[in-house]
Amino acid sequence: MLSFPVLASLAALLVVLGALESARHRRALKRLKFRVHVNGTRGKSSVVRLIAAGLRAGGLRTCAKTTGTLARVILPDARELPVFRPRRANIIEQIRIVRAAVEAEAEALVIECMALQPELQWLSEDRFVKATHAVITNARPDHLDVMGPTEDDVPWALSGMIPPKGKLYTAERRHLKVFQEAAADRGAEVLPVTLEDIEAVTEEEMGGFPYLEHRDNVALALRICAELGVDRRKALEGMWAASPDPGAMTEHVVEFFGRRIYFVNGFAANDPESTEYIWQLNLDRHPEVKRRVALFNCRADRVDRSRQLGTACVSWTQPDHIVLMGEDTYTFSRAAIAAGMPPERMIHAEGRTIEQLFEIFIGLVGPSGLVMGMGNIGGQGLAMTRYFKNREILRD
Repeated sequence: MLSFPVLASLAALLVVLGALESARHRRALKRLKFRVHVNGTRGKSSVVRLIAAGLRAGGLRTCAKTTGTLARVILPDARELPVFRPRRANIIEQIRIVRAAVEAEAEALVIECMALQPELQWLSEDRFVKATHAVITNARPDHLDVMGPTEDDVPWALSGMIPPKGKLYTAERRHLKVFQEAAADRGAEVLPVTLEDIEAVTEEEMGGFPYLEHRDNVALALRICAELGVDRRKALEGMWAASPDPGAMTEHVVEFFGRRIYFVNGFAANDPESTEYIWQLNLDRHPEVKRRVALFNCRADRVDRSRQLGTACVSWTQPDHIVLMGEDTYTFSRAAIAAGMPPERMIHAEGRTIEQLFEIFIGLVGPSGLVMGMGNIGGQGLAMTRYFKNREILRD
């Protein structure tokens, strides 16, 4: 057993080493002229990519880091590298990302907040990022087990990353007063992206994206790019050319012996409000299909999400069939049945392979059908998207 003097010496050494590391990190932060910290319940990864692409196109040497579907570092030349994690995700990795951006001689770093617990959201901003520009995309009812218990608690949790005496940009409207109150307490300024700003993003501008992007995300990213001196058209050109997040909403069309399936990857929109919005959006885009299939990917570690979606989907425009894949699908079905969903409308496909699931879809859609994936991109969600992408037909 070590003696007390030895233990005291080791403790003192650790304190000194921690102070030196903290000072080194602060010096690294000062070498980044712009630090854009992006938080929110939906669209964080997409907004990080959009802002970074716009800044690169505007001539700013920019690094970015996303945490979403697949954690990635995006270098100033737009190359992407996976984030190495020897164990589970930890917010301390943000220190490595800052250091990598400095080594890449970046002027700007656009970084996604990876914390969920309110205290860790504050720690991530106050100790690791110290944003010059903070962004909160929106505040939806998700991760209520951590940021809840109610939707009204979510914006307060997200407010932990508002920088003191800094600037917060947000497209959130329903809970804007919460952000304004939290910002006022810290001497910060809230700069909302208004409905008029969002509507100013034209159909022509949205048509430049090769995937299905959200107008709110684009308007928010354009606002940041404008604040940092990038021309709107130049920023848009960069965004159009950038690679989307693997979880971005995409559509893939597959033909199989005279049957056509429109598959929509909507897995990343996993709170009830966002999911209903994109479900209805895609129904409106494809009024010609004969059958509509809602595919929910369930996870055993997201049982609250399964309950929320199971309960909520009963009030949506109804699909012809609901297919449940992944893990613990009965949590979803019990919640849906309790809310009034006819049991015969749901098909339990837990444990089925991707190929077996495809055969189920073929049997359900008839001559043409829409299959939209929802719930979780993890597990089979990403694999299902890749399966359809690899088999899609070429379109003009």
